[in-house]
Amino acid sequence: MALALQTFATVRDANAALKAQGTRYLGGGTLVVRAANEGDVAVSGLVRSTDPALSAIAAAAGKVRIGASETMAAVARHPELGALAKAAHAVGGPAVRNMATVGGNLFAPAPYGDFAVALLALDATIRTDDGELPMEAFLSGRDSSRAIVTSVSFTLSKADGFRFLKVSRIKPKGVSVLSIAAVLEQAADGTVSSARIALGCMADRPVRARAAEKALLGNKLDQNGIAAALAAAGEGTAPITDPIASAWYRAEVLPVHLGRLLLS
Repeated sequence: MALALQTFATVRDANAALKAQGTRYLGGGTLVVRAANEGDVAVSGLVRSTDPALSAIAAAAGKVRIGASETMAAVARHPELGALAKAAHAVGGPAVRNMATVGGNLFAPAPYGDFAVALLALDATIRTDDGELPMEAFLSGRDSSRAIVTSVSFTLSKADGFRFLKVSRIKPKGVSVLSIAAVLEQAADGTVSSARIALGCMADRPVRARAAEKALLGNKLDQNGIAAALAAAGEGTAPITDPIASAWYRAEVLPVHLGRLLLS
């Protein structure tokens, strides 16, 4: 099936074109082109924008803004985003990372979307032509969203405050069994004063491990201190079942891998 491609100089014009029935936004193409190639007849036309603001990274004093068209490869090699390199490298192999975009990863269904898990832990703000949304609010409504994502922004934590882990059966570019990202702050006595933990593959999109976050507060990151958090890790989740792993298996191994991440 032939697909019509329209290119616009501004996001606003591209957004207007997306109102047409059957159109999809084209970023890196790793999701929408594959869907079309696999016979998704709902896709009849593609829209893209060459707006320079979509392909820019600004990082200063811990504040980061990444244009939605920036690729995983660009994020991984940026000198100011070393903390995120592991999460960016978790997305496919080199060929995929050279195409896959930050904006596109926000829409990737589980078991994909590893970078979105990192952004959720970082409490990112998603900007579209319509305004800004917190990451969680964006994720909850992403299936009905037609607005083009223009950028994501967040504050980078201290060098040892952000942690990321992807669990897969095939190294280095296998599909996720699960992925975990955490942003932790510790008081002077070593106890956890703030915690944000995001999980991938524990629902159809990235979710917070709120019970585990709460259980960490006031405790140290040692075997005894994290025990309650590990026991509560799966509360409120709905793990997916796919050819990679069952929901039961994902639920069983989550505490094991969360423990490794917290003690790393």
